[in-house]
Amino acid sequence: METQKPTTGKFAMNYGIILGVVMILISVITYVTGMALEGTQWPQYIYYIIFPVVIFYAISQFKSRNAGLLSLGEAIKIGVIIAAISAIVYIIYGFIFNYIIDPDFMNQMKEVVRDKMLENPNMTPELVDQQMVWVEKFMSPVLGSAFWIAASMFFGLLWSLIAGLVMKKENTHA
Repeated sequence: METQKPTTGKFAMNYGIILGVVMILISVITYVTGMALEGTQWPQYIYYIIFPVVIFYAISQFKSRNAGLLSLGEAIKIGVIIAAISAIVYIIYGFIFNYIIDPDFMNQMKEVVRDKMLENPNMTPELVDQQMVWVEKFMSPVLGSAFWIAASMFFGLLWSLIAGLVMKKENTHA
């Protein structure tokens, strides 16, 4: 009996959801502990470590379930799909959080960013106002979501390319 070849899309979707949930958990923890409004960055670094680990692991699992075979194209598909799905999961959570759970949070974040800029002696109030225009653009739901998906997919492409180059093994008997 022959085992069925796994499909990259379905395989990657599961890992993308897992990665999106990890990002949500990090976000919830930083919110509940107050680290989000304090501007604490180290929890985000955990995600930056977990992101490539999940992509490498998913690609290796795909390869092992595919009779040890992996093309570079399959690796890239898996990584990019994982990245896109995780970004979409996180964006959905972001909309729920920002419009239902705590609608005032983004305004609070903008004030924190403004205050941090004003702490810099080289930043005049006029310069802070100019910078805040850009901050508000990137905090807008549409632009922020598009940027998050694009950045996630770029890094998904980068990490899956590396993983694919390291792990690729094509069928030479085809």
